[in-house]
Amino acid sequence: MIQYVLLFSRQGKVRLQKWYQAFTQKEKKKIQRELVATILARRTKMCNFLEYRELKVVYKRYASLYFCVAVEPGDNELITLEIVHRYVELLDKYFGSVCELDIIFNFEKAYYMLDELLVGGELQESSKRNIIRAVTAQDMLQEETENPKGALSILEEIGLA
Repeated sequence: MIQYVLLFSRQGKVRLQKWYQAFTQKEKKKIQRELVATILARRTKMCNFLEYRELKVVYKRYASLYFCVAVEPGDNELITLEIVHRYVELLDKYFGSVCELDIIFNFEKAYYMLDELLVGGELQESSKRNIIRAVTAQDMLQEETENPKGALSILEEIGLA
């Protein structure tokens, strides 16, 4: 089971974090600080798996972002790496060619996609098509609530729009 997911930049700025186990705020900050420092200090040719506090940490660098996932010791690292890759593919499909700025300015979409992919630290939906469909439906719902058709037509009738 996945314990937490962290996305951070090459400069060490955390861009996204999702915790599936309860940690105090102090513990979260300490974990982030230690993991970011450890992973950024590793060379690119080194293995993408490491042990940290009785957990396995699986990470992968895509462009300027590091995707880091902590799992229980008995979990398969390669499946975890595949889940990370699936998430990156989802982001890439939704944003075009995803970059750090997409995550910064559309973090709610990144969280929503992660929530569609993983629930409670377990893989919920593996189909990219179904996840993108759910995110697109959420986008349309958000557009409807922001621009209700009835209110716009009333404003047009009065001559204010």
